[in-house]
Amino acid sequence: MSEQHAADAIRVMVVDDHPMWRDAVARDLAAAGCAVVATAGDGPQAVRRAKAVAPQVLVLDLNLPGMPGVQVCKELVAADPSLRVLVLSASGEHADVLEAVKSGATGYLLKSAGADELIDAVRRTAAGDPVFTPGLAGLVLGEYRRLAAGGPAGPAEPDGPETPRLTDRETEVLRLVAKGLSYKQIAERLVISHRTVQNHVQNTLGKLQLHNRVELVRYAIERGLDDA
Repeated sequence: MSEQHAADAIRVMVVDDHPMWRDAVARDLAAAGCAVVATAGDGPQAVRRAKAVAPQVLVLDLNLPGMPGVQVCKELVAADPSLRVLVLSASGEHADVLEAVKSGATGYLLKSAGADELIDAVRRTAAGDPVFTPGLAGLVLGEYRRLAAGGPAGPAEPDGPETPRLTDRETEVLRLVAKGLSYKQIAERLVISHRTVQNHVQNTLGKLQLHNRVELVRYAIERGLDDA
């Protein structure tokens, strides 16, 4: 790998308590050009190593000895809000998916996914897209709609005089994010670049003091933007 490619490589850490599975995932990601900066086999080890090496994407199993995966996710996202967490789990149970998302995970993939699907998911997670095994994305959006119907949840506050003003384009991008479109789809819809979409989302996150795209979707749904 050239120095330029090495600098551009996505920094990934793989956490799983099964050594053969962990090594296989790390090998597939490295072969695809990712920089696997660390691996870990239990919760406390994952927290220590992730804080030491600062990966961009954490590929995380939920069922870990020492500390549950959701707690690992919560601690590391709190320590570094820019960290993207892609859960890779054998469980497709709705409760597990929702708990992972609420702890800060930006994606959830089942272990039945193929290597190509995993590699694509890591790349999209690094770019800020929420990635879910088909069928789970609707579940997550449905849960946020349910929460929104019961009143404000999470960091989003009701609109008031102190609410930051978004530009028309930022609001337009936010509306499409709330509808579940990927950055690539939004870029095509608005005839702008993928990078411009990312910039609008980052600016919006900063203005609203939110940490990730999952919180942004919740904010938009609470304001009815997904139906607009």
